[in-house]
Amino acid sequence: MHAFDIKLTQAPMMALHFKLADPQAIEATLAHKLADNPGFFDGEAVLIDLNALAADAGPVDLPALCALLRRHRMNPVALRSLDPSHLAHAELSGLFVAEQPAKPQPQAQAPAAAPAAEGVREVEAVKAVPTAQPAMVVDRPLRSGQQVYARGRDLVVLAMVNPGAEVMADGHIHVYAPLRGKAIAGAKGDASARIFTTSLEAELVAIAGVYRTSDTPLPPDVQGRPAHVRLEDDRLVMAPM
Repeated sequence: MHAFDIKLTQAPMMALHFKLADPQAIEATLAHKLADNPGFFDGEAVLIDLNALAADAGPVDLPALCALLRRHRMNPVALRSLDPSHLAHAELSGLFVAEQPAKPQPQAQAPAAAPAAEGVREVEAVKAVPTAQPAMVVDRPLRSGQQVYARGRDLVVLAMVNPGAEVMADGHIHVYAPLRGKAIAGAKGDASARIFTTSLEAELVAIAGVYRTSDTPLPPDVQGRPAHVRLEDDRLVMAPM
């Protein structure tokens, strides 16, 4: 019997999009956001994304940045950047280089059809429409430490998502029970994705990389009530249902 098997996986991870390279500013922001819940990330793997750094942000000390994140119980494992100088230091910092997000390709315009020869009947080509992938349905409660990811589709959860549990989907997330853990919709960047729940009490909600944690109290009209979350002008909007 072999000691282990090798299997491919494409597990999603939280991405931190840095706008500043100043360690003191990053430390202050993390300390503020995690003041009420210092163990919020609990060893979670994170991707360091430096694409949003300003041109005058200055040099990035990757080993120091990784050490800072580890002090806040994060596990930096990957780096994304357009700057070759950042990528050159990725391996020395124990990070693998992540691919850039794919840009949608413009559809090529179909060439004009040539006129049919006399006596030849034209046949219309009908393109098959792909069948939409059905939503993933989870009908059991999710405990702390459990993670569910609906790749390329919506996620429907019929039981409670407890604190410390995490639900993710490339599409929408529907939780027909109290949502008390983390919910990440539009995990691959779909800004039209939404989060629906019959009781919004989440530790974290995120859509297309824009997130909000429990250190910012939920609005009274959605706290513990049926609500949905959407992305509007790069900010999360929560509304009662």
